[in-house]
Formats: sequence, structure tokens, C-alpha cells
Amino acid sequence: MNLQLSRVRVRAVMAKELRDYRRNRFIASTMVITPIFFMVAPIITIFNLPADASSATLNAGIGVTLLYLTLIPALVPAVVSSYAVVGEREQGTLEPVLTTPLRREELLLGKALAAYVPTLTISYAMYGIFLLCTELFAHRNASDDIFQAGRILAQVLFTPLLAGWSIWAGIAISTRTSDVRVAQQLSTLVSLPPLAVTALMGFGVIHPTLRLALLLGAALLLIDLAAGRVVSAMFDRERLITGTKAKAGA
Repeated sequence: MNLQLSRVRVRAVMAKELRDYRRNRFIASTMVITPIFFMVAPIITIFNLPADASSATLNAGIGVTLLYLTLIPALVPAVVSSYAVVGEREQGTLEPVLTTPLRREELLLGKALAAYVPTLTISYAMYGIFLLCTELFAHRNASDDIFQAGRILAQVLFTPLLAGWSIWAGIAISTRTSDVRVAQQLSTLVSLPPLAVTALMGFGVIHPTLRLALLLGAALLLIDLAAGRVVSAMFDRERLITGTKAKAGA
């Protein structure tokens, strides 16, 4: 396989997906409004923490804020990627795509990147705004806790890993369902379990040390890579084309 040609095809699929997302009001609003909500809520929580807050109160408040922020890379790509296949099927554009000489790996990777790149951009932007507001306006005790190296590392490290899991889960569900709303609901539910790790770290149940963060990050990375292979293996082009024709003739 020509590597350069593969990159061209992947970029073409990615560009097509991004154009489709911009034209879809629901997806566009999900990628804009949802991250803002999950960024504003933590800021309000941090601002409301008193200067003399106890350690338990700080852990609880900061745990809630970090959980909100990790919902961005978990939920946003889940909703977007769940549209990847079933959305095209409903629009009637799936069969022309599947009959092109695209390899399934190129098609899936292009669709995954179309959800992955905007998600990372938005997630890190929201986290950066949150840190800036915390530094400027929060009480020093809350600010010092938020800026602990372990907490920042966990947020930076797990954001792309959570997004990767949500995207592959969403695409897998999208290939097996025939209704966009069902795919979005299922994808949202499936994206939540990995959040347990970041929630435990945020609430201080698990102390986010460098070694632990790297070990958990490596585990999530392996899960993401395995999920990508599973989704590629279960992507049945002929079944999808047949299903699309059957639906069109119904």
C-alpha cells in the first residue's frame, strides 16, 4: 500500500466528515455548547469554595470540577462518532462512500480523526480557560490544589485517551444500529465507564502520582488500540451496503 496515498485518502475522509458536521446543527451545537457548559460549571464550583475550606471540602469540590472537565472528551466525541455510519445511512450517502476504493482502515481512521482532532482542541482549550480563571479569581487554597502537577498531568494525559475510547465505541455502535438517536444514547452510556478512573483521582480516592498516571494511561492506550482493531474487524462493508439498499427499497 502506498503510504502517501493512504494519507491523502484519510485526509479526504476527515475533511468530508468535518464538512458534514458543520452542516449538521445538532452535532455543531453539541461540539460548541456542551464543552462551554462543562467548563462554566467547574469555574462556578471553584469560585464558590471559601478561603478557609477544609481539605475534605476542597477534595470534593475539585473532584466535581475535574469530573466535569473530563466529560468533555468523553461525551462530545461519543455523540459525534455515533453519527459516523448510521448518519450517512439515513442521509443516503453511505453506499457511494462504501463503493469507493477506500480501504476500511482508511475510512475508519478518517472518520475517527474527524471527531478526535476537534475534541482535543476543544477539551484543551476549555481546560486552559479553566486554569486561567482559577489562577486569576479563585482563592489561593483552591488554586494551589488545582495546580498540583499530578492533577494537571492526569487531565492532560487522560483527555486524548478518553476521547479515543469514546470515538471507537461510538463508531462501533454506529455500524450496528439503524437509528441515529439510539446510536447516540448507547454511545454516551458506553463512554462513561473509563471516567471512573479520573473521578477517583479527582476526588482524592486515588492519589494521582506520576507513576500511577503513566500506568493507567498505558492501560487506556492499549484498550484504545485494541478497540480500534476490533472496530476495524467488525466493519463489514458488504453488510452495510446490503442494509442500506434494503432500507432504501423499504
